Amino acid sequence: MGDELREHVATKIGKISRPKTIMFTPELPKTRSGKIMRRLLRDIANGTPLGDTTTLADATVVDSIRTASASGKEE
Repeated sequence: MGDELREHVATKIGKISRPKTIMFTPELPKTRSGKIMRRLLRDIANGTPLGDTTTLADATVVDSIRTASASGKEE
């Protein structure tokens, strides 16, 4: 599935836009602001400590994404 998505992006947008890795998660953390969500996902991807997570509806989702990212469960 991940390879198909990468190829679709390469075809529709261009090869330079093809994502290196794709991670499938059961759900994403829910916040009121996409800006907060992008910051949290960027912190997870870079392996940096998370900032304020008090606005999350369920902070355990972030932990499961971080665990999957650290264990290499990417496609």
